[in-house]
Amino acid sequence: QVQLVESGGGLVQAGGSLRLSCAASGRAFTSYTMGWFRQAPGKEREFVARISRSGATTYYADSAKGRFTISRDNGKNTVYLQMNSLKPEDTAVYYCAADSRSIQIIVVDPVGIDYWGKGTLVTVSS
Repeated sequence: QVQLVESGGGLVQAGGSLRLSCAASGRAFTSYTMGWFRQAPGKEREFVARISRSGATTYYADSAKGRFTISRDNGKNTVYLQMNSLKPEDTAVYYCAADSRSIQIIVVDPVGIDYWGKGTLVTVSS
């Protein structure tokens, strides 16, 4: 079992920044590829970013490229999502995800994720 707890969400104006954190406990953190997904009201959960077990490789959704940065600190069992130049369309609940599949497996939807956090709400005002 892996427990994931997100933090760092909140209300921010368009153009602003937020840094989300996800603290993991339980089984070996480095066994998992970690990721962030988001779900806006009335929409399906969508992929945002993913990072390999070592942290050396990252992938982003097109909507996140150039604005968001995913990172991890394996010593602290924590994954981060730095979000800059936020837009109102980034408003959503952001979920941390632990995935036992390799970073080489392309993941574009929530299917197959092993563990989820409960989410943290990000609201971007215009």
